Amino acid sequence: MTHIHNHSNCIQTALNNASQLCSQRGVQLTDIRKQVLELIWENHHAVKAYDLLERIKPLQAAAKPATIYRALDFLREQGFIHRVESLNAFIGCCDLKTAHEQLLLICKQCNDVEERHADLVMQALAQELRNAKFVAHSKSIEVHGLCENCSQTFNEEISA
Repeated sequence: MTHIHNHSNCIQTALNNASQLCSQRGVQLTDIRKQVLELIWENHHAVKAYDLLERIKPLQAAAKPATIYRALDFLREQGFIHRVESLNAFIGCCDLKTAHEQLLLICKQCNDVEERHADLVMQALAQELRNAKFVAHSKSIEVHGLCENCSQTFNEEISA
C-alpha cells in the first residue's frame, strides 16, 4: 500500500515556518539559505552537501562548497534541518517550534528518513546517561531498516 503524499505542502510549510521564525529571531533567511532549505525538502531523503551544490548551481552559478556549508550551518543552528551522521547528509526538521532530540528512521531501500519524537525512548536514554553520570552535548538515534512501504513490498515479494 503506497501512501499518497502531497509533498509540495511539506515544502511550503517548511519555508513558511522558517521565514516566520527568522523574522521573529531577527536573523536573515537569505536567498541561498532558502534555496538550500527548499532543496533539502524536495523529498524525505537525506541529501549530501555536494549533491546540494550540484543542484543549486543552475540557481546560483557562483555557489562554492563554502556557500553550501555556511547555509547548512545556519539552517542547523536555527533548527530547520538535522544532520544524519551515519549518511553524512541532511534532512528537514519536522518540528521547528522547539529544540529537540531526534530518532531518525532511515530506510535502506528507498532512502526516506522519518523523524520521530520518541519521547519514551529519549527519556530512557536520558536516565541511562544520568546513571552513567555522562553529560551529553547532543542526542540523536539513527535506526537503519525498511520503512512501512518497502517492508510491505519486501514481504509481498517473499510471499509470491
